[in-house]
Amino acid sequence: MKSTFLLLGALSALIGVGMGAFGAHGLKTIISPEMLTVYQTGVTYQMWHALGLIGIALIRQQAPDSKLLHWSGWLMFAGILLFSGSLYALALLNHTWLGMITPFGGVCFLAAWLLIAVSATPNIRSSDHYSRYK
Repeated sequence: MKSTFLLLGALSALIGVGMGAFGAHGLKTIISPEMLTVYQTGVTYQMWHALGLIGIALIRQQAPDSKLLHWSGWLMFAGILLFSGSLYALALLNHTWLGMITPFGGVCFLAAWLLIAVSATPNIRSSDHYSRYK
């Protein structure tokens, strides 16, 4: 199975583990506890959404032509870059203006999950088609 989203999810998880280890071991004495919390939030969201990308890759095996799932994957990846990336940069560089980018990543995450939910609704409706209790 070749899948862009499986690849992006696996690489995002790999990088997330590395960033988490770097934060836990390399940044503890370098940045403030507040900024370390910001950094850890970036790691947490990256890891959850890396798993989300892997989930999208698996779901797309059942619906390979789904445009909703296609766009949800790209939005989730954009969310990782914008949300987690801006939090990493904010924590490491301490430039507060970088915090203005973070909500755009959050919106990408929300939109991605919404598209996954919407893509599931036709399956629910089509299963009702065969019900004698319509």
